[in-house]
Amino acid sequence: MYNRKDKQLAQKILTFSCELEEGQNVMLQLVGLNGIGLLRALVEEARAMNANPFIRIEDTEIRRILSETGDKNFWKNQAEADQLPLMKKMDAFVGIRASLNIYEQADVSREANKAYADYFVDPVHFKERVNNTSWVVLRYPSEAFAMNARMPTQRFRDFYYKACLLDYEELAGAMKPLQDRLEQTEHIRLKGEGTDIDFSVEDQTWIPCFGKRNIPDGELFSSPIRSSVNGYISYAPSVYQGKPFDFVKLDVRDGVVVDFDSSNNEALEEILDTDAGARQFGEFSFGLNPVIEEPMHDILFDEKIYGSNHLTLGNDYEIAPNGNESNIHWDLVCIGADVYLDGEKVREGRTFITDDLKGLNPENLMQ
Repeated sequence: MYNRKDKQLAQKILTFSCELEEGQNVMLQLVGLNGIGLLRALVEEARAMNANPFIRIEDTEIRRILSETGDKNFWKNQAEADQLPLMKKMDAFVGIRASLNIYEQADVSREANKAYADYFVDPVHFKERVNNTSWVVLRYPSEAFAMNARMPTQRFRDFYYKACLLDYEELAGAMKPLQDRLEQTEHIRLKGEGTDIDFSVEDQTWIPCFGKRNIPDGELFSSPIRSSVNGYISYAPSVYQGKPFDFVKLDVRDGVVVDFDSSNNEALEEILDTDAGARQFGEFSFGLNPVIEEPMHDILFDEKIYGSNHLTLGNDYEIAPNGNESNIHWDLVCIGADVYLDGEKVREGRTFITDDLKGLNPENLMQ
């Protein structure tokens, strides 16, 4: 039915991440049939807890057909007639992304993506699920996933479960000194190859992430003061809305992207033109998972790369807001820039160098 690691992962998701309780409703959504073993383990664990699982299984090619053909009226009806009323009854949500082709949505038009974002994702997920459930989302391993990570399949599976089943309570303790520093910080600068950007985070809220919303996890995030962001930044390879980018470079003035370059400028321009907030930043984060070393074209992993930061285009999170509103949220990742907090260098490349933060370096977290 499922393997031993899936059972461990299901237990961690429901008890630690979602903190599911007896009698609660939990939506278990599987996108892509590859993750059926984990879904079975989640259903079995939920019923053993006397919780109420609601199952949604979506084929990725059917999802592509709906994405390509859906318009405002279609997605509005889908949200109002089906998913939104059901989501309002949920106490928890687990989303398993198990597609075998990360480029399945590559041919979906800008207009179709916008209709889906405006009339389905925003009301069902951004407004209802994110704010009113205990939720967690994760990917599931496959040969295709291993190929994107440039690993043999078995080594990738070993890596996947190691990253996902990390001791998050230990990581939470190691994050605390960085959170304490950041809560007193007014100004942050990132400086590295192709990157020299600075911004204010004065009085912003910092949120530690250690397995409660994403699996794998390991980040500490806030949002910049929108108008304070100035400079230029270079990002690692990324895939967004099914479109691949080998690199992205942004020039920013007073919080707004004024120039850009990438391996796919036509697609990048379309994303930036989604709405006014798409050219501004809604999140800034430190990646802190000691297991994840290199980008693998999957943002749930890439945003957690140790020694990285993501300065995110688009919508902020209500839990750490800066007032930016957008129908995109693109966690572009910058790896290995030096980090300065109020002028003091605290990370050199990917290594924290101050005594209070050295506990976040991989050699100290994986002893």
